[in-house]
Amino acid sequence: MRILDVRFGYLSARAIAICLKKHDRQGKQTMERFFDNVEKYIAIALLGLMAVVVVAATFEVAYLVVTNIYNPPGYFIGVEDLFKIFGLFLMVLIGLELLSSIRFYLRDSSIHAEMMLLIAMTAITRKIVILDAKALDPMVLFAVGFIVIALAVGYFLVHRSNAERSGD
Repeated sequence: MRILDVRFGYLSARAIAICLKKHDRQGKQTMERFFDNVEKYIAIALLGLMAVVVVAATFEVAYLVVTNIYNPPGYFIGVEDLFKIFGLFLMVLIGLELLSSIRFYLRDSSIHAEMMLLIAMTAITRKIVILDAKALDPMVLFAVGFIVIALAVGYFLVHRSNAERSGD
């Protein structure tokens, strides 16, 4: 279609609209590409930073275990130190899960709800391990229990939905 209608000597409205749509579509594609690249680079930066944090936390767990084993009375780790070690250990696992979720995001360009629920379940498990149940208000314990049940039900529903979609 010609932009300049020779018969009438002016730009036809339809020709202008077609040109604007084409330009607008290209502008949107350029903008979407730009923000896709920004998201990708931010996710890569987060992946690198998270890897550094997970490696550092792993060294910290190893250091804590070794120092607690070789400190007097020797080959015995106290209960308080065990809670500290388990808390850090679960924190490393949460970091690994976050690394996996960022990798999946880079690969699929979508956030997997099932993985996020697993990370949340690991985080609440860590909180349960390091909680001092005797010093807490019973309502806090009920709230934590409710969160565990809600996450478990959410994970079950998402997992079942994914299984139905895949035909299993």
